[in-house]
Amino acid sequence: MENKTEFEANKSFDFAIWKKLGIFMKPYKKQLATSVLFIVICSIVDICYPLLQKYAIDNYIANSTTDGMGMFVLLYLCLIIIQTVSVIIFVRCCMKVDMRLGRDLKKASYFHLQKLSLSYYNTNSVGYMMARVMSDTTKISGMVAWGINDVMWALFYVAGSFLAMFFLNYKLALLILIIVPLIAGSTVYFQRKILSANRKVRHVNSQITGDFNEGIGGAKTSKTLSIETFNDESFAVTTSKMKKHSYHAQVLNAFYIPIVSFCSSIAIAFVLVQGGVMVMSDLILLGTLSAFFSYAIGIFEPIQQIARIIADIISAQANIERVVNLLEENPVVFDTDDIIEKYGDSFEPKTENFEPILGDIEFKNVWFKYPDGTDYILEDFNLKIPAGTNVAIVGQTGAGKSTLVNLACRFFEPTKGEVLIDGIDYKKRSQLWLHQNIGYVLQNPHLFSGSVMENIRYGRLEATDAEVIQASKAVFANTVVDKLKDGYNCDVGEGGDRLSTGEKQLISFARAVIRDPKIFVLDEATSSIDTLTEQLIQEAIAHMLKGRTSFLIAHRLSTIRHADIILVVHDGKIIERGTHDELLFQKGEYYSLYTKQFMLEMQEDVI
Repeated sequence: MENKTEFEANKSFDFAIWKKLGIFMKPYKKQLATSVLFIVICSIVDICYPLLQKYAIDNYIANSTTDGMGMFVLLYLCLIIIQTVSVIIFVRCCMKVDMRLGRDLKKASYFHLQKLSLSYYNTNSVGYMMARVMSDTTKISGMVAWGINDVMWALFYVAGSFLAMFFLNYKLALLILIIVPLIAGSTVYFQRKILSANRKVRHVNSQITGDFNEGIGGAKTSKTLSIETFNDESFAVTTSKMKKHSYHAQVLNAFYIPIVSFCSSIAIAFVLVQGGVMVMSDLILLGTLSAFFSYAIGIFEPIQQIARIIADIISAQANIERVVNLLEENPVVFDTDDIIEKYGDSFEPKTENFEPILGDIEFKNVWFKYPDGTDYILEDFNLKIPAGTNVAIVGQTGAGKSTLVNLACRFFEPTKGEVLIDGIDYKKRSQLWLHQNIGYVLQNPHLFSGSVMENIRYGRLEATDAEVIQASKAVFANTVVDKLKDGYNCDVGEGGDRLSTGEKQLISFARAVIRDPKIFVLDEATSSIDTLTEQLIQEAIAHMLKGRTSFLIAHRLSTIRHADIILVVHDGKIIERGTHDELLFQKGEYYSLYTKQFMLEMQEDVI
């Protein structure tokens, strides 16, 4: 990771990368052009001040007179007003671009994330995606709005100052020009080194933030495992790296700043000595020397600023690349253009064109391997599931029980072969058409921040309060609500962390039921619910699943004895299929799993 950071820090400017931002910058080209125009006006005014200073010294101070001072003051005030107005307009334009471009990039990134397939979320961390949406977009918008304009000001100021100096006296101007390459060279050299060091500092800082996040989020686990000392030692290693890289960056700054200051002082000393001799020899006026002195002092900081901002712009390319890569990421599962034209998409659905769904599912010569995998998990797999069939999927932990469900729900698509819904390849229908007819209850359900009522209503946004309560009672989720102080209006907290896993399962169950789906998927849906409540829910499930196609991924085999078909999964392969009695009669893997679990349950009952 360090090498990648080093590489990004030393990359050269690549216009093609910035060009990809054009679609986002286009709506703000007027503000960008206006900001550049007025920052140029500011630089012109800044260049004029030393010339006015020269005029005042030569005409008023040297001659000990105030004749014509009124017009001079008026001109000076006009320049101040012009600069003040220019700064106000410039800042307003930059703020608009900064805020709105950042907003557009964040909206586009978030919107695109919702379009991506499940596989993207399986292979990319939440922290990675958060950094793209928040940190990278913020840096890009700031660099476009402010960085480019700062460079424009510095370039115009430096160029204008040199023109003014050559106009006043080319000999003194050449003295300063001799020093400029040395300062520019030192600046470019040190800025690259400092940028590389600072990138490493930011990289390690991200690791520290991650350690903080894990330390706080996993505090309970750390205490139960008694690994506080290990955490402390690990954190100490990370902070030591932070200290090392920060120290290196500061050492570079400690060398760079004095070198630039020394070169600047030498240039100013040359101007004072040579200029002083020229004033005493009446070769130039005192005002000219004063103007040169002001230019000599003011010209070196913009040169440093140009190098610093260019380095930051180059650095921002990495942010642009990451955001663009996210926006150019193609979903693995997607609807074709003709399907979208007929059915719409998830954001603008044409529900009036959605056909009724019965729930017949057929796997026809299906071969499947995950997008990042090499081995086929399913090979020429065939299975017909008539509407209303109850399919149970069992197997040891990590055996691959969710693969079949992911294919049936079109979270993934077959590598080869077809999955038919009601006799039609589901690729010929909208994803939303299928997903709106699926009720999914996870083993570790996610609740959104908000009330219990709002979380159940997510299953069908137009549901009334009465329908939410009815769905809740259908799966005994009301037993949870009755214990809460504010009932259905109780806030569940971030991710539902104010509730137990079992309570969250019941609420997510109600959320699935309120959809009245034709296809149910229960993924260890009652694994964290007490035995008494589970028995009640099993009765409710048996009633609700009548006439609906359902998939039950179960750990407790006693809960799926009445399934129409049981699939046994081992190492990602379906090795057995049949009813409960048929599989017991075969005395294969299912028989082994069932008898072992039965014996364990008998021992628990005895204890």
